[in-house]
Amino acid sequence: MSISLNNLDESNATAVSAFDVASAVKAAREGVGYSVDDLAVTCGLVAGEIEDIESGEDADPAKLKRIAAALQVPVSSFVTM
Repeated sequence: MSISLNNLDESNATAVSAFDVASAVKAAREGVGYSVDDLAVTCGLVAGEIEDIESGEDADPAKLKRIAAALQVPVSSFVTM
């Protein structure tokens, strides 16, 4: 199914806050017992990039995919409400 203005159900459309994503990433990281440095090494990002995501300053989808893969969780777990 493709998404177009004709098949978008606006009653179910919600925006995801960068702070919701930030807290979900941090919770997932802590859930597996990783420090920021551990996650950085595992996913190939630098610690500062992860800190930016966890503070809500960055929500780059490519970085979120790398983090999700490193934590072995679906990327959708960062954006579900």
